[in-house]
Amino acid sequence: MTRIAIGCDHRGLALKKPTMSFLQNAGYTYQDFGCYSTDPVDYPDIAQRVGEAVASGDFDQGILICDTGIGMSIAANKVKSIRAALCCNSFSAQRARQHNDANILCLRTEDIDTESALEIVKTFLATDFEGGRHMRRVNKIRALEGDSS
Repeated sequence: MTRIAIGCDHRGLALKKPTMSFLQNAGYTYQDFGCYSTDPVDYPDIAQRVGEAVASGDFDQGILICDTGIGMSIAANKVKSIRAALCCNSFSAQRARQHNDANILCLRTEDIDTESALEIVKTFLATDFEGGRHMRRVNKIRALEGDSS
């Protein structure tokens, strides 16, 4: 079963809770890396924890949630081996997995309802990387990080 690392900042907490319920009901194993209240936190700290958990191999994929999803995406992508994708619909979630082998899904809370967000999560987790010609491109991303494996 896929192991998921999940985290949010204070603005993402309201979406993180139903996302964790979805994960549990769908049979996924997950760990919550914070935050746990609406008290302001710095999103890079949460993105780093989730990113390192995924990069270490302890978790297969991650989910990060903040107001726009942009900050989490930028911060998570600073962690070596992370390919975090801000997905605003199911199509972008599908392509992020199929073509980019994205390993962290970033979600926004602004201008999206819970049902739509959970559909994005469902699509991201259910979609496999296609490999093939896309592997060459993912390897070029790895090379940008100084990783030739």
